[in-house]
Amino acid sequence: MLKGYVAIFALCACAIPTYAQLTEQASIAYEGVGLAPRLGDQIPLDLVFINSTGEAVYLSDYFNRGRPVVLTFVYHTCPMLCSALLDGVTRSLEDVPWAPGDAYEMVTVSFSPQDTPERAAEQRARYLRRIDHEDAEWKFLTGSESSIAALTEATGFMFKWVEDQGEYAHPAAVIVLSEEGVITRYLPDLAPRGRDLRAAIVEASNGTVGNLLDRAFLYCFQFDPTSNSYVLAARRAMQVGGGITALALIAALSLLWLRDTKKSTHA
Repeated sequence: MLKGYVAIFALCACAIPTYAQLTEQASIAYEGVGLAPRLGDQIPLDLVFINSTGEAVYLSDYFNRGRPVVLTFVYHTCPMLCSALLDGVTRSLEDVPWAPGDAYEMVTVSFSPQDTPERAAEQRARYLRRIDHEDAEWKFLTGSESSIAALTEATGFMFKWVEDQGEYAHPAAVIVLSEEGVITRYLPDLAPRGRDLRAAIVEASNGTVGNLLDRAFLYCFQFDPTSNSYVLAARRAMQVGGGITALALIAALSLLWLRDTKKSTHA
């Protein structure tokens, strides 16, 4: 029995430096990878990319149309994370009542210079089939290394090629911009809640997208970076609640005054 425990201890002792080595290698591989939020920054709109039909387009072609832009970064040979992000965004869109390409633009940019327009076209067709909007549009772009570097730098999207693994290390996030190309919100989540994506679109549009309830939601809820979600702002909610209570009280007193006035008139 003692020999068995000694053998187990020896195996564990050997595994400790191996695990430490693997952890160190992983930390080196992911060093410099992540998001460096650039909220309020203007992205360069004069960058040239290639759309899914093989045509050269300016990034500005998708801005200044009176609509905010929902931007994602992927690469099309990604083994898992990129598909999970696009799948998650597609599910989130089920809770957004407006069609992409109508109230807002959907743009996905590949950060791999090796990705082709043909592959982008396949992805575009795949995800458009899953959106329950007849007039939906989703732009998938590829580009040169210089254009990709300029856009990812401007948005704080940091990634790197890991030679040993033969793939990119990269974050996953939805970036929402105003029609002028100003970054208004990051949703760093594989599947942002539909409510949060909807609020971010309304926020980026400065209230031109959505209804009165959407604007009231944005007044009462504020984005919390620690939870990556819009949370209730207690003070503002109390202000709104107080205002509604005051209006209800005024309406009730007005009805009572009108009723008393009518009684006095008939007396």
